Amino acid sequence: MINKNIIAMGFVSFFTDMASAMVTTILPIYIVYILGQGVDKLGYVIAIATFVSYAFRFVFGYLSDKYQKVKLFLVIGYFISAVTKPLLYFATSWQSVATLRALERMGKAVRSATKDTLISYYAPKDESGKNFGFHKMMDIAGEVVGALIVFFVLFYLGKELYVFQNIFLATLIPGIIAVLVLLFFVNDVPYKKKEKEIKINLKDDYSLLPILLTYFGIMFFMMSDNFYIIKAKESGISIAYIPLLVVLLNLTQTTLSYFIGLKIDKIGAKKILNISFIFALLSLIALFYGFVITSFILLGVFIVSSLNAIRSYISQNAVNKSSVFGFLYAGVAIFSSLGAIVIGNIWQFYSEKDAFIFSFIGVSFVIIINIKDFFVTRNS
Repeated sequence: MINKNIIAMGFVSFFTDMASAMVTTILPIYIVYILGQGVDKLGYVIAIATFVSYAFRFVFGYLSDKYQKVKLFLVIGYFISAVTKPLLYFATSWQSVATLRALERMGKAVRSATKDTLISYYAPKDESGKNFGFHKMMDIAGEVVGALIVFFVLFYLGKELYVFQNIFLATLIPGIIAVLVLLFFVNDVPYKKKEKEIKINLKDDYSLLPILLTYFGIMFFMMSDNFYIIKAKESGISIAYIPLLVVLLNLTQTTLSYFIGLKIDKIGAKKILNISFIFALLSLIALFYGFVITSFILLGVFIVSSLNAIRSYISQNAVNKSSVFGFLYAGVAIFSSLGAIVIGNIWQFYSEKDAFIFSFIGVSFVIIINIKDFFVTRNS
């Protein structure tokens, strides 16, 4: 039985990610084709947004552990995201898009580590995979609905500038609904009050560094779904139909998330994480050779299995959970941002093929150096 607070957080994520998908589904097209910027500029926007989203999660995770506050950070974070997405209505250059995405992603940074802490608290330790799987299923379901909304709007109203702007503006509605659900239906984590100042010893979690560094390596070399969207457009798929590829990506994650969570509990998070890297590699191969639909499905398998696995591993093994979740996201910030810049510039100034080769070789290298972990069946 899943705790009612985790169910409520699932709906918070459902509406928040509905709003997010209404932005991210069309943002690469908006930057490259509507605003007429290059793929390198898209890489900069991805890098800035990703860095802000992830880099500060460690700070807020640490503060959550130190001051024993969870819901406060959640409310602030979700509210920031809800009110800043609609401001993209006014963005007419890649610089203004990057600035607003950075502000919106700051909200993500404030809430993310504490959200994982709340789920960890209300989930039985031997069922963390199932509970994280349920939560991921709900937020991806929201992304599916958001992408479908974008598809119908573009299909029936066209692809003019004002259509994109009005989609951005409409994200205010699901964003505010998410904040209201959080305020009235989610209970805070009942930390015990202590008279002495809380001291965090991060050395207790040093044993988690190898698996975290492996994940960071994949995040550096793996292409963002934004580049997948640009590849789909350049393969001849109409802008109006690209949201359906995002729907497929998210439906794959929604369908598999809970199942993968159960598998994590059964055979171990580390093994599932390493298997997910194989799907990343297969996705790149499929996209390179023009199997666009297949590539989005495989990308969905990689995203949902890797994220559920790394979150479950931390939930099961970390002493200072919020701090370690924060460190996870800070590392993703650095490595994903650098990777987006490198891939975007290789694509723009050399060739699309060279960008794919860079990504393929890098992901392959990480898999090879971690090949022994494919035989691990239990968490350490």
